[in-house]
Formats: sequence, structure tokens, C-alpha cells
Amino acid sequence: MAEPRIAVMQSRLKQAIAAAVAAAALGISGCSSPAARPPVRVQAAPLRQEAFVQSLDTVSTLEATEEIELASQAGGRVQRVLVQGGERVKAGQLLVVLDQTQLRADVAALQAAAETDAFTYERFKGLVSQGAATALQRDEMRAKAIGSKQALRAKQADLAYKDVRAPISGVMGDVSIKPGNVVQAGTPFSSIIRNDQLQARIDIPANQANAVARGQRVQLLDGINPRPLAEGRINLIDPGVNSSSQTLLAKAAISNPQGLLRNGQRLRTRVILGAERQLAVPFSAVTRSFGQSFVFVVGTLRELERDPGKADLAKLRRLPKDTLLALQKPVSLGPLQGDLYPVLSGLDANDRVILSGRLGLRHGSPIQLER
Repeated sequence: MAEPRIAVMQSRLKQAIAAAVAAAALGISGCSSPAARPPVRVQAAPLRQEAFVQSLDTVSTLEATEEIELASQAGGRVQRVLVQGGERVKAGQLLVVLDQTQLRADVAALQAAAETDAFTYERFKGLVSQGAATALQRDEMRAKAIGSKQALRAKQADLAYKDVRAPISGVMGDVSIKPGNVVQAGTPFSSIIRNDQLQARIDIPANQANAVARGQRVQLLDGINPRPLAEGRINLIDPGVNSSSQTLLAKAAISNPQGLLRNGQRLRTRVILGAERQLAVPFSAVTRSFGQSFVFVVGTLRELERDPGKADLAKLRRLPKDTLLALQKPVSLGPLQGDLYPVLSGLDANDRVILSGRLGLRHGSPIQLER
């Protein structure tokens, strides 16, 4: 009698264990159902339109508006060099002195001759009035005095050419002569560059040529600091396209009062083409995965059914009809400006973007809006 009783007890135990397992499974299932999980509390805001700058990024080369090659108008041995390369000079400043010994002697001799001839001419003028000399003699003395004066002036000009002065204000280039060197007339030995006003020679891709116009703002960038180094405006657009580089030349006047930019420097350049109003999404609302940008928006079950993805529609249909859901949308965005992205595609003006509470959200997650 004991064995049948033990068998019955074992059978009942197995049934109890099976019932407990089934109940546990039902409990787990019920806890994971959308109906049992509380909605995620989020903040959302409608999309708005903002003005976004439309720009063209390219490169440019700076050139000085004034660059003068320095050369002496007279040849001779260098006596003094009064400046160094990189030194700032003013217009008229004395830079180099050539040997002037012989010329100064010549000027002194001509000076004496000019004074003598002038005195002689004055004396003959008096003699003519007294009848002691003829008018012809007076005129000869006058011509001699004028000739002596002109010869003196010419020699003084030659002497002045032995002093090399700065024709403009600016910064000295490399000085290639030293005291004792002999220079030839017209042979350059340095240069002066005026850096306070520069021209940016901008390379515009040929396919963007029609977007560029005179008066557009230009920003010079160094690739590290987000703020521009300098700004200017386009003042010239070349009518032709370079056949080898397929670029159009545009020029912009750049003010450089601090001298931070240099002649010949090549920089990243941004041409501001204009501004356009577009839908904007905050930086904080965007997530990225495998190079694709996504934004969560507030939606409904009907909207989810159009693109359910991996969402469990059967469970979500058991939720109250007015339940709001988070819908994850892939979007195409323009470059970040400030803390906003311009929306190129993927969203429309009626969407409400989820701004906070996105942690743990999935496509189709029930949500509750915070007010």
C-alpha cells in the first residue's frame, strides 16, 4: 500500500512544480510587457526654423598690396647699413649709405664755382649800367652762372642717390648687403612689404562660380581656432576659369593692423554666400550610430506601424490608445552651427523632438511628456 501512495505523492509534487514554473514564466512575461513597464518621462519640443549661414570652404594665398624691391639708383661701396630684415620702417627713413667722398668733393667744387659765377654776373650787371661792360658780356656771365647752378644741382642729385631711403612704410625683407660690399645701380638688395593691408587670392571651384559675388564676406581660418583670424569682402572676381586647376580667382581686401598675417601665407578660407532659414534640431537631441544620425520624436502607434522596425506591435497594441511612443528617425544634417544642426532630410515641421530622457529609449518605447 505504501508504494502506490508514494507514487501519488510524487505525481502531485511534479504537478505543483510545473504549475510554479508556469506561474513564474507568466510573471516574468507580465513584468516585461509594455502594459506593466511604466512610460519613460521625457521632454520634447516642436521643431523651429532658424537662419543658417550658407558658406563655401576653400583656400587662399595672401599677397601684400604694396611690395617694393629696394635698389640703389647709383653704384658704389656700401658705407653703412642702418636696418635689418624684419624691421618696420617708415617712408623716407634712411636705410643704406654708400660712399660719398668723391661726390662731396665734386659738390663742394661746383658750389664754389656757382657762387663765383653768380657774383661775377652781378658785377657785370653793375658794369653794364655804368657803361664799363657790354650787354653781351653780361649775358655771357649770366649763362655761365646758370650753367654752374644747374651742374651743382645735378651733382647734388647724384649725391642724394648715395642715400637709399624707404619709398613706403612697411616691413623690411632680408637685407643681402653688408658694409664694404660694392653694389651696382639698379641691383635689388632687399624689399619692403606693407602687411597692414593684404589681398586674399581665393580659389573658387568652377562649379561654385555662380554662387560667388562681389561684397560677400570672407573669413580666414587657421584650422585650429574656430574664430576667424581676419575678415574681408570680395572686391574682384576674375571672369575666366583656370583650365588646369578648374578654379576661379576671387580677391578680397583683408585688414591686418596687428601684422599677424604674412605675405605669401596660405590659409583655409570661408566665403559666406548668404543665409537660409531651415528646420533646426539641437545638438543634444542627436545620437549617432555607425555614422548615421538619429533623432527621437514623439509619435503614436499608428505612426509606428508604418515603420515598426524591431518593436513588438502585439504588446504595444495592448496599451491604452492614447499612449505616446518614441519613434527613432534617421536624419541627414548639415554642419553644426552654434548648438544647432540644420535638418536636410528625415524630419518635417510637425515633428516634436525629444530633448531629454533619451537614455534607454528604443524605437517604440512608451513615453510620458513632462510639462
